[in-house]
Amino acid sequence: MNQPPITTASGIPVADNQNSLSAGPRGPLLLQDFHLLEKLQHFNRERIPERVVHAKGSGAYGTFTVTHDITRFTKAKLFAAVGKQTDTFVRFSTVGGEKGSADTERDPRGFAMRFYTEDGNWDLVGNNTPMFFIKDGIKFPDFIHTQKRDPQTNLKSPTMMFDFWSRTPESLHQVTMLFSDRGTPDGYRHMDGFGSHTFSLINDAGERVYCKWHFKTQQGIKNLPAAEAMRIAGEDPDYAQRDLFGAIAGGDFPRWDVHLQVATEAELAAWEERTGWNPFDLTKVWPHADFPLIPVGVFELNRNPLNYHAEVEQAALSPSNVVPGLGYSPDKMLQARLFAYHDAQLYRVGVNHQHLPVNAPRCPFHNQQRDGAMAIANGGAAPNYQPVDSNGSNPQGMGHGEPGLALHGAAGRYDGRGKEDDYTQAGNLFRLMPAQEKQNLFDNISGPLSQVSAEIIERQLGHFDQADPAYGAGVRAALKARGVQLG
Repeated sequence: MNQPPITTASGIPVADNQNSLSAGPRGPLLLQDFHLLEKLQHFNRERIPERVVHAKGSGAYGTFTVTHDITRFTKAKLFAAVGKQTDTFVRFSTVGGEKGSADTERDPRGFAMRFYTEDGNWDLVGNNTPMFFIKDGIKFPDFIHTQKRDPQTNLKSPTMMFDFWSRTPESLHQVTMLFSDRGTPDGYRHMDGFGSHTFSLINDAGERVYCKWHFKTQQGIKNLPAAEAMRIAGEDPDYAQRDLFGAIAGGDFPRWDVHLQVATEAELAAWEERTGWNPFDLTKVWPHADFPLIPVGVFELNRNPLNYHAEVEQAALSPSNVVPGLGYSPDKMLQARLFAYHDAQLYRVGVNHQHLPVNAPRCPFHNQQRDGAMAIANGGAAPNYQPVDSNGSNPQGMGHGEPGLALHGAAGRYDGRGKEDDYTQAGNLFRLMPAQEKQNLFDNISGPLSQVSAEIIERQLGHFDQADPAYGAGVRAALKARGVQLG
């Protein structure tokens, strides 16, 4: 393979890339060998901090194509016409493991999508599950700590996990999904994706509706049996990366059908009155019978990155990136993520991470942000401030023409735990499972649960019982089969 001549990072030709400068053939090395120093210094700094969550991931580029008209709901330009295409990027990931962990571990999967629109980047940063473990972002660091390593033993700890879950009934819906067959998807191509949170859409008239995003795999749902997932983790820990890259390289482009659930604020209020479920609670879903799926388009992945570090490791997505016609909701977890994700990238990649090609918008952008490390697009001689309009700017709505959001109640800390229904939807999910999947659920849960104290076991079993008596009974039987003595 013909390669261009080696140079330093400053472009200076390197005379010898094989031998260091030394004082004689066996003597000590010379400090003046800048090429040696530069190589070693850069090598020591090659790793940027890995993500605290979603550290192990895979990425690809593709397109989103509109197949159905939703302009009655949103003025976002990427949905302006049937047939319109928008370039995209996706990063799939596991959640709890480190960067070198196995792709087949029992874990939710990140499903983070970027749409390079003419109005800037829209990032839909979701998972392969429509719900999550907690409903308030103030508990997120605590929860993730339980999924990491015990600070004393540096080992993964079922005790930490189930102690947290057993004291957090709101987690039961996601725990049920996690320990079902869908907790170990067969790669990334055979799983669905969800925005998970409740978001909003704004149309040309300034009207808002709330929505949930769904990405249904055209490849079909395919999961790995627990034993098979464990075997692959030992033999091919990069299984999902290999599968995704190989499929795209071979022209077998994965595709997902994009759907929406849509509801007005009045419809959600009536639904909450009837069910008792907060429509902005991330531990809940909107049943399809109440809010049917509306087809929107097709999402296809058709190009692999050329450089993993530059295009996948440095990819920095944030749910705060929404374009005109799209908006947020009062979802407390979403509100916390609007700050946390961008802040994480400022620390991990740098204050100018949006200048990198994978993160840069593909439309003109102008602001007064200046300087900092790696300021690739620094504004040149343009003014670095915008003067105040002495007549007032006359802002319309909250932003992007979105109408103001009605607020209810005094500012304060509100705790609905112990008063809200955290069991019905988890029970509904359990009751949807065929008999064999239920048995798999019991077996999958009983493994780590058998390793914790009797107190935690009894507390967790109580939650299973409230979701469905058969749920609790099944886990008890699986625990007894493992030799666990129950009170």
